[in-house]
Amino acid sequence: MNTNSMDYDLIIAGGGMVGSALACALGQSDLKIALLEGLPLERIRPGDNLDARVSAISRASQRIFAAVGAWDGMTAWRVSPFREMRVWDATGSGQIHFDSATIGEPLLGWIIENRVIQHALLERARQLPTVDLLCPAALEAVQALDNNCWRVQLNDERVFTTRLLVGADGAQSKVRQWANIDTGGWNYDQSAVVANVRSTESHQETAWQRFLPTGPLAFLPLHDGRCSIVWATAPEQADALLALDNAAFADALTAAFDRRLGTIVDVGPRAAFPLRLQHAHAYVKPGIALIGDAAHVVHPLAGQGVNLGLLDAATLAEVLLDAITTGHDIGSLRVLRRYERWRKGDNLLMMAMMDGFKRLFGASLPPVQLLRNLGLSLTNATGPLKNLIACRAMGLEGDLPRLARGVG
Repeated sequence: MNTNSMDYDLIIAGGGMVGSALACALGQSDLKIALLEGLPLERIRPGDNLDARVSAISRASQRIFAAVGAWDGMTAWRVSPFREMRVWDATGSGQIHFDSATIGEPLLGWIIENRVIQHALLERARQLPTVDLLCPAALEAVQALDNNCWRVQLNDERVFTTRLLVGADGAQSKVRQWANIDTGGWNYDQSAVVANVRSTESHQETAWQRFLPTGPLAFLPLHDGRCSIVWATAPEQADALLALDNAAFADALTAAFDRRLGTIVDVGPRAAFPLRLQHAHAYVKPGIALIGDAAHVVHPLAGQGVNLGLLDAATLAEVLLDAITTGHDIGSLRVLRRYERWRKGDNLLMMAMMDGFKRLFGASLPPVQLLRNLGLSLTNATGPLKNLIACRAMGLEGDLPRLARGVG
């Protein structure tokens, strides 16, 4: 592979959780990498106050963080394990309970602030001699060169060339747009309200989710006894919830959660963001690869979005490292299609499942409500099936890349 004329072998557009994980996963190779992050580092650094945006991190994702050397940076700030998960339907008696002890595991996963994850990964990337962290910097223009290489101009007017341009720049990916890769999908006509709250009763290191007719309401356990809530509801109700004062919002939240954790007594800053399903028609083109939200956006009801993106990053890293070992061009379509084939099917399956759950639990017809409550109860009573679902969600099953299996 002749890259002598290239400024970088690889430019990663987007230094969020997924893009920075890819940089770290490739940081021990001989590839010369540029990682572009639009925000100054001081704005990413966690503060004393908990961030309202958190992610439910699977065991597979934690293995990736550990393998690339970023996990200790996260635990130095704060991570919150959860050992159980309880899900129930507000319209009936159906419920399901997952317990890590029943599958011989110490926990199901972790709840971690997005900023803690991103900061630890970026700090790790800065330590790697083959990674240049360009921050703050963002793509301004992209031009195709001969041999499927790329000339990129940044918003500070710097210009670089690269063999492979990776779009890790989110749902509105500029890389995807410049590559003329179309997307399919739809808006859910829902918004997710997020905040950190404190209740009178302990969260018991348990992730809780109640399916309301307007959308799921999740309480995710935090290290200091509080919970991070994700309340998916109609956009007009989300606007109304944001407009309430703290006391009125706490009362509404207590009622919506059926007082499962007692009374809500403290509410942090609130925010809301729209929900949609989106999937790129292609993940790759010669010299181009999409990962994370640039490739796929899912409903957050099972908290799988960031975990899918991290599996993308670990898989693409493995494919590129294997290409180097065998002497293949990392920007060739032959190499990149292996990544697409590996990830696209699993991502589509998860997207279909989340979309199906969203529609199933949003249905108001009494026969559908009866069937879904019966389904929850039957699944809860069927140990092997329930354990299989838990292991799959934790990243203990499936065709996983080496990093997600704990193999560096």
